[in-house]
Amino acid sequence: MKKEKQIITTFEEAENYLNETPRFTAKNHPEATKAFLHRLGSPDRTMRIIHVAGTNGKGSVCAYLRSILEAAGYRAAMFTSPHLVDIRERFVVDGEMISREAFLRIFLQIYELLDWDALESGNEKAYHPTFFEYLFFIAMVYFAERKPDFCILETGLGGRLDATNSVSQKCISVITHISLDHVEYLGETAEKIAYEKAGIMQTGAPAVCWDTSPEISAVFREQARLLGLPCQFVSEKDYSFLNFNRKTIDFCLRTEYYKCVSLSLHTMASYQMENCALAVRAIEVLDGGKTITSEHIRKGVRDCFWPGRMEEVLSDVYVDGAHNEDGLRAFLEAVASDGHIGRRSLLFGVVKEKDYERMAEELVEARLFDRIALTHMQTGRAVSVEKLESLFEKYPDCVYEIYNDAASAFRGLLQSRENGERIYAAGSLYLVGEIKELLEHDKF
Repeated sequence: MKKEKQIITTFEEAENYLNETPRFTAKNHPEATKAFLHRLGSPDRTMRIIHVAGTNGKGSVCAYLRSILEAAGYRAAMFTSPHLVDIRERFVVDGEMISREAFLRIFLQIYELLDWDALESGNEKAYHPTFFEYLFFIAMVYFAERKPDFCILETGLGGRLDATNSVSQKCISVITHISLDHVEYLGETAEKIAYEKAGIMQTGAPAVCWDTSPEISAVFREQARLLGLPCQFVSEKDYSFLNFNRKTIDFCLRTEYYKCVSLSLHTMASYQMENCALAVRAIEVLDGGKTITSEHIRKGVRDCFWPGRMEEVLSDVYVDGAHNEDGLRAFLEAVASDGHIGRRSLLFGVVKEKDYERMAEELVEARLFDRIALTHMQTGRAVSVEKLESLFEKYPDCVYEIYNDAASAFRGLLQSRENGERIYAAGSLYLVGEIKELLEHDKF
């Protein structure tokens, strides 16, 4: 890979450099990533790391973990992806994003450590981080400086070969719901994907996993057995739905140390009960009921906020990052149970790597929306409106509209909204990000 060294002096230049680094290319060999982390001074060796992998719900589980730890008085750092509006959202310590100054300073620290003579000469063995690896290194250096009590790391893609898996030691591994996604990278069966996710398990660190299916759980059990570590499973049997208010969900979670804990989620997304239950079990295994009480759990859960997941961005306007078939199904279940009586409209955009034909079929068969606005997003990965129209025209009973960009679609839905009509946006976190950025700059 031939690269030319640039003069970078501003945050914007650093961000542009990263954005020009291909995001979906072959990863570097894990040993090369580990070697560069060591060259940075092995910042991970001083950290108590909570590692989270899975197909859906990773970010939400990270958010619940962080919120509970902070409610108990611990300082927590969190590295997640993707970001919605600002790249700095990925790096959070004590509830605050990294500053632009710190981001640039650490970016340059990493930049100067690269072997530019080899990179500029086109030496194929010269190491240059991928987009995600570079961000991971920034997180590790930044977190080492800030010295939090716990560092929560969300995997990017997969687990076994993910950059975040290059850390030397972990406190616990957490694996969320597994489904078919990124099959071109991780394997075409759920079991093969589960094997990649199970790769984050590490000797000496207990594991907590969502019990997706007997076949998938068997993969996790076998990996835990090979490593000689305890592995606990969480399923829908561990919690009971109590009550749904318009913007909160009350449920009871059965635990080992806290017994039956009544919790209230400030969301209308029923799927968050699953993510919350998994996070609480991980906290139990991590702490053993020694310092974190049931009241800490309640407060952490009550105060938790994770943007872009059934988030109300305007009155009766909700955005959700449902970006694959399984996530869309969870979104539709949440919509079906949200108690709304009036009309519903949906803004839908999706990227090419997803099974968008099946997602379109799911949307139409759900019969939840009186109209669907189809749009193209500002990314080369977006499915064109022409392709989306060709999918939805197969369903003569489906009322749909075509918009060339998300901004026009969002404004169009708002301007034509009837009294009592609720608007949703789903299909991609890119879409959520574009809407949130639009709201930051415009008034509606």
